[in-house]
Amino acid sequence: MLVTRTTRHGWSALALALATFITAPAWAQTPGAPTPTSSTPKFFQNIQLGGLADVYYDYNSNKVEGDAPFRNFDTRHNKARFSMAQLWAAKAPTADSRIGFNVKLNAGHASDLIHGAEPSTLAAFDRTGAVALQQVYVSYLAPIGSGLQIDAGKYVTQHGAEVIEAKDNWNYSRSLLFALAIPYYHTGVRASYTVNDKVSFMGTVVNGWNNLEDNNGAKTFGGQVIVKPVPQLSIVQNYMGGAEQTDNNDDVRHLFDTTVTITATDRISLIGNYDYGKDSLAGSGVSWQGVAGYVKVQATPWLAVIPRVEWFDDPDGFMTGTSQALKDATITGELKFMDNLLWRVEYRRDWSDIAAFTKKSGAAVDSQNTFGMGFLYSYSFTTR
Repeated sequence: MLVTRTTRHGWSALALALATFITAPAWAQTPGAPTPTSSTPKFFQNIQLGGLADVYYDYNSNKVEGDAPFRNFDTRHNKARFSMAQLWAAKAPTADSRIGFNVKLNAGHASDLIHGAEPSTLAAFDRTGAVALQQVYVSYLAPIGSGLQIDAGKYVTQHGAEVIEAKDNWNYSRSLLFALAIPYYHTGVRASYTVNDKVSFMGTVVNGWNNLEDNNGAKTFGGQVIVKPVPQLSIVQNYMGGAEQTDNNDDVRHLFDTTVTITATDRISLIGNYDYGKDSLAGSGVSWQGVAGYVKVQATPWLAVIPRVEWFDDPDGFMTGTSQALKDATITGELKFMDNLLWRVEYRRDWSDIAAFTKKSGAAVDSQNTFGMGFLYSYSFTTR
């Protein structure tokens, strides 16, 4: 399903630009400080600017050359690697300033993998050398009820319990469901409406899965419902359906994605994620499904322990290339040196019901074990 391209240069300029955010400029707003009266036009006020850097090291028991199978981003054996640098700017639309935007620029190995399967002939727009536009869209808050937000452009998918940026996930490595069951991004239009603090809706019309320019003549439609009956419980239900195969408008892909988040206590939180997808090839139906469970134990303000287990079933080999059931068991320790600097240490075991992994010697085996660590730095500030 995925095509990986490795770029060994080009992210240095973005990483250098990222360094300029380490010290906030004089016009950055200090959190908690009163906002002085500004003569700056409203559109240029309250713009959030930020960046991140993500570096990792992994040791793989199979000592594989190249990228480890069924893994996203942390894929290389016995090498410290720059996974991703990111610069971003965003402004949320409000009743006082109804136009907003969101732009994210990425570089590094993770960025190459995300965009490796991009079929667009507009690649010059989507990528400049090794720098990619992960997300770029404009927003308008229509004065309807509590406010109907309309976004148009390229944006990351709404599906799944995990996101592209490791700092916003509980574990460092991405799940099998993130890597195999769902898309990364879409290009199109979406509309979001918050009824109250318990219910919100979103609908979208896009070109499809992971493409800036459509690969066929059909569009893909999606919807989302978020329900928060109590502050400790959040239920997110997503659906997306449309033709995704190149020059094929007839075979329709469906994806159902459910995420449940529970805050059990001040120190213990849980997430459950289930995905089911189906498509067809030459008139024959294919399907895949998976479930993942997470527990986060915040032992102290600076230490957390996060186990994750998951199962991904690909009976037709549509997502992995061969009929199999994959499993993953991960344990992550997180040290928070400060709010914007994290160190994660992780052990993970992936295994299959067939010999789907390969050792350096060429021998086929049914599992891989990895020990890794990730260093995550991020920074943001707001204009005034």
